[in-house]
Order: sequence, then C-alpha cells, then structure tokens
Amino acid sequence: MADPTPSQPSGTPPGQPAQPGQTTPPNSPHVELENVDVAPPAPFAPGKQDLALHRRVNTSFLDYASYVIRDRAIPRLQDGLKPVQRRILWSLHEKDDGKLIKVATIAGHCAQFHPHGDAAIIDALVVLANKRYFIERQGNFGNIYTGDPAAAARYIECRLTELARTELFNRDITEFVPSYDGRNQEPVALPAKVPVLLMLGTQGIAVGMSCSILPHNFPELLQAQISILKNQPFKCLPDFPTGGLMDAREYKDGRGSIKVRAKIKARDDSTVVITEIPPNTTTESLVESIEDAAQKGKIKIKTINDFTAENPEIEIKAPNGVSADQLIDALYAFTDCEISISSRIIVIRDNRPIEMTVSEVLQDNTSQLVAILKKELELRERKLQDELHYRTLERIFIEERIYKKIEQCKTNEAVIAAVVEGFKPFSLELVRALVQEDIDRLLQVRIRRISLFDINQHRAEMEKVKTDLAETRKNLKNLTRYVIAHLEGLLAKYGPQYPRLTRSSRYDEVDAKEVAFKAFKVAYDRESGYLGYKVSGDEFKMDCTKFDKLLLVFKDGRYKVIELPEKLFIGPDLLFCSLPDRDRVMTIVYANREISCLKRFTFGGTILNKEYTCLPEKSKLLFFEADTPAELYIRYKPAPHQKINQQTCKPEEVAVKSVKAQGNQLTIKEIASVTSRPTRGWDATATTTKVHFA
Repeated sequence: MADPTPSQPSGTPPGQPAQPGQTTPPNSPHVELENVDVAPPAPFAPGKQDLALHRRVNTSFLDYASYVIRDRAIPRLQDGLKPVQRRILWSLHEKDDGKLIKVATIAGHCAQFHPHGDAAIIDALVVLANKRYFIERQGNFGNIYTGDPAAAARYIECRLTELARTELFNRDITEFVPSYDGRNQEPVALPAKVPVLLMLGTQGIAVGMSCSILPHNFPELLQAQISILKNQPFKCLPDFPTGGLMDAREYKDGRGSIKVRAKIKARDDSTVVITEIPPNTTTESLVESIEDAAQKGKIKIKTINDFTAENPEIEIKAPNGVSADQLIDALYAFTDCEISISSRIIVIRDNRPIEMTVSEVLQDNTSQLVAILKKELELRERKLQDELHYRTLERIFIEERIYKKIEQCKTNEAVIAAVVEGFKPFSLELVRALVQEDIDRLLQVRIRRISLFDINQHRAEMEKVKTDLAETRKNLKNLTRYVIAHLEGLLAKYGPQYPRLTRSSRYDEVDAKEVAFKAFKVAYDRESGYLGYKVSGDEFKMDCTKFDKLLLVFKDGRYKVIELPEKLFIGPDLLFCSLPDRDRVMTIVYANREISCLKRFTFGGTILNKEYTCLPEKSKLLFFEADTPAELYIRYKPAPHQKINQQTCKPEEVAVKSVKAQGNQLTIKEIASVTSRPTRGWDATATTTKVHFA
C-alpha cells in the first residue's frame, strides 16, 4: 500500500508548489511520469471560482498518483522489482563480503536510499528472503505455512545468494541517480539476467490501478527463454511456494484466473490430512475456515488438529456415517481448501504503466538478457585489449631496456619524450598507439618487477589473454548461441534446487449442493406457528442442507418457496411442507358454489418468496396430498331425495395439468369429506359407486 504522507521534496517549503524552473529531486513524490502528456485541468463550470487551491489539488493529486504508481506499488519491467526491493538488494550488494549481516544493519543502510521507515524495509526484506532466490537466511524469518512473524531484525541475519551475486549486479552497466536526499547514488534498475518479475510474483495497489503477478517456476522460465531464442513455442504456468494442486484452464498467458486446491489425502476411512495449502492462506486461516463451515452446518467434522511444523499437516476426522471421500469433497466446496486467484500483469516500462502477458514479459526479458550479455562481452573485450596492450608495453619496456634511457633525463618532459622515442621502433607490435596514460603506468613499474621479470611466464600470460580475447570475440559473433549456453548453464546449476511445487491438474468442479451434508433438522410447531431448524416441533420434520429451499402450502390453497429459515413465523395454517420438486405430482380436490373438482398437477417453476395459489377464484380446498393416492373416499352431506351418500374414485384416471389449470368435475353434490383411506363414518355395507371421468 502507498504511504499516505510521502516526503516533501528538498528545496520546496511544505505546502508550497515547486517554482517554475525548479527541479525536483529523483524519487520524490513530485516526480511526473516522463513523456506523459498531461491535459490542463478542465475549466470550471460557470459560477465556479478558479482558485489557486483548486489548481493545487489538481496538480498535486496527479503528482502523488504518479509517484505511487511508479515509485511505490508497481514493479519495473527491467528488473521486476519494486523500489524498496531494489534498494534492499543494492544495500546487500554494497555490504556484501560473503558473511552474514544483521537484518537491522541492512535496514539502516537501506534507509539512506528509501525515504520511509525501517519497519517497511524490514517487512519487505523478510518477504523477499522467503521467496528463496536472492537472499540467504539465518534465524527465524517467520513461517509461510503458519503465518508466524519473523523474529526482531536484530536477531536474524542474511546475505546475497550466489544467484543474486552473479545475475543481478554489474556496476559498469548500471545507470545511477541521486537518492531522495541527494547524498548517495542508487540504481535506476538492476541489470538482471534472470526473469525476476515472473520468478518472484508480486501484488501492488496504486492509485487507480493494481497488479497481481503470480510467481512462476524458475527452471521453466529459463527453458521458455531458451525456446524464445530458438523460435520454439513455450508455455509457462504459475508455481507457488506453498505447493497445492492447480487448475489453470482459465489462465490465459498471464490473464484470467487459476484455481488452487490444498493437497488432501485420506489416511483411513474416516481421517483426512492436508499436507499442502493454497497460496495466500495459512494453516491457521485454513483451520478457521473449516471450523466456521462446520459451525454453519456446511460440513461435518469430529475433530481437527494442526500438527504443522516444518511442513503443513492438518488432521481432520469425520463423524460416523461420513466417509473420507465425502469429507474431502465438502472441504473443497465450503472452505478455503480451494481458492481462485486472479492475475493481471501491470508493470512500469519506459516510465509508463502498461499491462502485459507472460509471453510479452519473457520476450522483453530475453531481449534484455541478450543486450546485457552483449555489453558484458564488449566490456570484457575492451579490458582484454587494454591488458594485452599494457603487457606488450611492459615487455618492450623491460626487454628493450627503455627504462635505462630515462635515467639521464632531468625533467618530466624529457622522461616522457625518452619513453615515446624508445617505443617508436616497436609501433607495429603495439595493439594501439601509445598515450599519456600508458606512459604514466609504465613509469610506475617498480624496480623489483623489472629485476624479477620472467619472459617465459610473461609470454604464457600473454597467450592466455589472447585466447580469452579470441573466445570473447567469437561469442560476440555468435551471440545467440552464447546466450543459450548461459541459460543452459543456469538451468543445469539451479534446476534441481527449484523443482515445481504446485502441480497442474484438471479437476472437476465440486458441486456444493451435491456434497452438502444434511446438517439441519427442520420442524414446524403449529401451536406457536414457527418453522425452522431452530424450532422444536413435531410436524414436517426433515433433514436439510444449507442450500435447500422449502415449499409451503397453506390451507387456503396459497403456496410459496422460501430459503431454509432459522426460525420463521408462518402461522397455524400450514398444510404441507417439503423440499420443492417442480415435477412432483400433487392431488387436490376443491369446491365452489356449483361443483367440486379433482386436479392432478405439478407446481413447476416458482420465484423465491412469491405467493401463488393452486385454486381458482372463490374456491375452497377440500383435499391435498402429495403424489397420487390409489383411491379417494368421498362422503356427501345428507340432502333430500339423495340416494348416493358416498363414492370412490381413482385419481390416476385424471391427466396431470399445470397448477393454474381447471380440474376435472367430480360431483355437483356438497361434499362432507374427502380422504385417501376409509375413515370413521365410512359405511362399508352401504352401496358405493365409483366416479368415472370423461
């Protein structure tokens, strides 16, 4: 996160804008992004005053946003580092003598480059050290699995790794700028010869933008660079230090997202063990998410124990009736054992923020590697030429006894003239013409060096220099081959040290509804009118999951579908309650002033919490039952001249309709009762006819 109070540039009073022509020190908050055309502030609306304060806010906000984006939150493409990381590595380089150094010492040294507190430096150093590649640790640097913090900076030590020493630094080709206070020089970017940005990964939140760059496997990145140089296809996937299983089907070359799972294995039929965890989680946060899911009834566990030490080990026991496979699916569905991580690569290139892909970053890093190695070879060629030139001068100066000619000279001008005159006969043997710097160096040769001069040893040294020079020139002519050999050397040396930890595997999505445990016991208390899984009632008891809905049917024919309630008042008129099934057949008998009808129907689709009715207007519900009864027993109210007082019918003879359709006519008589079984009052000896439907 950006510091909300960046330091005031030196030379500018607090609260005052920089004057025209006044330069702003590098790395101050008042640094504008170079080559960015900034439009003037929009004119104020009519009636608004164009005050100096308004202009100040406009320009200061742009300066602050530029500072946060470029100099705080977003890494630079050249070396893949944020400024604080670069300054930490540079401080380690300046202090490097091969021995371990106190982190507090490095933080103090880095503070002369970084304009913020030592706490930010120490935290950034610990994070960078735990990424393994560039900083060797000694002491307690925290635990990436448990989330335990590092020890105090005065108790822990660090130093650069060999990889960092050889692949990140070269003063001869590094561009420097003054530090924030102008007292020191710091690098603009390190001449990195490895793809640091994708090795480390990073997250940053700036003003109006953020980046989320996932770490990738170092050997695979080197292999990808070799493929680029050979014009071959390549593909790189993220790799996290915490391991886990990864589904990268939605990861499109650095864009999109990936799903990462913890590695869970069954120890026996009722016990599972988590041995690898997803990134951005800890064993503590994982245990909390499991316990939270258990409290909410999403999963069922008997015990959970965290035995994590050097490696993660979380043991979970399932209760009776739950298998290990069921528990594993539930852990993936309802806890942080499976997470989704988004990726968006935004970097600073040419002092501008830009969004890139993994392939584009690797292409740029490879081009930079070629350029750096070429510069190093050219520097080595010049140094070898200078060494060959000087050794030739030294041999002629001693063998031809030119030093004898200066013994009689009285002035410095005479000495120089004698040396120049002495070398004239040997001008064709020289690599280049004699200059004043060569003469000064020859005049510093000690007598002891002259007296002990060994011509054979000197010739052997000259041959070695010539061989090295020829090899360097050969590498310059075959630069691509040389770069590939350099990468292959790194791959052979460091490949075994950094194996892939996160394995890529395509796994099926776990349907949370399918693996949810029926942990909620719903009941209805008619006396109080409450329904829910925290209600003690005797009616409509059923086991439900957190994802279940309930279908409620009332005595007046109303029905609706609701979420699983904890404790909901619905009144004493509930007639039917079950899990909704849009295709389940229901059977009802209803009556109006004229006729009674029988209807079989399905509820079909419904909108949550919206009330519907399964009866026509001005109708009364006489009978309701789920599914289709084998037979209905109908009793009529007594009436004058009525010969038939009871009848039966088979509902299956009626076709299934929609819930809004009219039913089939059952009778015009006034019905006293309709049941699916003979009840008290049913006269088994009386004549009973059957209702037939047309």
